[in-house]
Amino acid sequence: MRRLFGVLIAMALLDAGPAIAQKKYDPGASDTEIKLGQTLPYSGPVSVLSGVGKSQAAYFRFLNESEGGINGRKVTLLSLDDGYSPPKTIELTRQLVERDNVFAIVNTIGTATNRTTHRYLNQKKVPQLLILSGAAQWNDPKHYPWTMMGMIAYQTEGAVYARNILTATPNAKIALLRQNDDFGKDYVEGFKHALGDKAAMIVAEVSYETTDPTIDAQIIQLRASNADALFIVATGKHATQAIRKAHELGWKPQIYLPVGSASVPGVLKPAGADAATGVITAANAKSAGDPAWNDDPGMKQYFEWAKKWAPELNPHDSFVAAGYSNGIIVAHLLRQCGDQLTRENFMRQATGLKGYVTPLTLPGVTLDTSPTDYLPYQSLRLQRFDGTSYKLIGDVIRE
Repeated sequence: MRRLFGVLIAMALLDAGPAIAQKKYDPGASDTEIKLGQTLPYSGPVSVLSGVGKSQAAYFRFLNESEGGINGRKVTLLSLDDGYSPPKTIELTRQLVERDNVFAIVNTIGTATNRTTHRYLNQKKVPQLLILSGAAQWNDPKHYPWTMMGMIAYQTEGAVYARNILTATPNAKIALLRQNDDFGKDYVEGFKHALGDKAAMIVAEVSYETTDPTIDAQIIQLRASNADALFIVATGKHATQAIRKAHELGWKPQIYLPVGSASVPGVLKPAGADAATGVITAANAKSAGDPAWNDDPGMKQYFEWAKKWAPELNPHDSFVAAGYSNGIIVAHLLRQCGDQLTRENFMRQATGLKGYVTPLTLPGVTLDTSPTDYLPYQSLRLQRFDGTSYKLIGDVIRE
């Protein structure tokens, strides 16, 4: 009887073996913690973008304290200041991977900054996931399978603005202000491609460096063209300066602004409500502060969360809303990994999104990815600033 009991115990342990062995971890993950890393411009010329990281950190704090983390594991987000400086980005990213042993790099900001790290992270097979840059190079799963963008592609967005001009004002003269890096080049490339044989509508184009203290001279130069439309491919304070200076000069073109540069409190309000009224930008998310969403359950949920978990942040800031939504997306993917917390499985979940939405995703817009197409957003809306908030215009645009 004793021998039979021993045999039964041994069999039970053997049966339990596979279940116990099902847990699998890569660096940065364990039974108790999932460690993530990112670099953001908490200082420097585009520090207004730092609301993304501050909000995301608050979201993971909320998950840890109110829900016990993800599948019982605390999420630690190491968010470091790279000042939007590519050399600093690669230095800090190496630190996060080699010293801090993070599981993945998530939601880092900038085209030039991410470019310095993406070859390194792919060689290390560390996910560079949902980065906040829409450069075309991030949709290259064949050569860089560990890198995925997390926003509308710049070329797609630029093309949408060009087609809007062709439809609304087909005889317009167009002026372009371009940040002199891959961010600016990608937007302008998509914009010009969509204009096609109408590219001669562009009557003036000037660039600026992110280190320039002011871009007044560039706007004065563009003003001389008397263009009817102005595409401001700029970030942070330079986008604000461009809008304000055009207004000061008495120039009133239809202004188009990239979605990543269109924060109401961060960019438009500092430029002046009168100066920014009429600005058109793209959107894949509901605009916090637009009365149209006052009774929306997702928006109510967001404001309730912000009031309790991020009271120091402005919930009407689109960068704060973006950090919240990105936190939700990353948490969803980690939750889907279950106990298979490997970097490969994390990417597998990220490349298998089908019709996914967050509480702030616009109706008609979804996140959809596949192992051969990493573009998460292939539909968007246009919206116009009315001096207080954005109002949607037109229908969903699918690319």
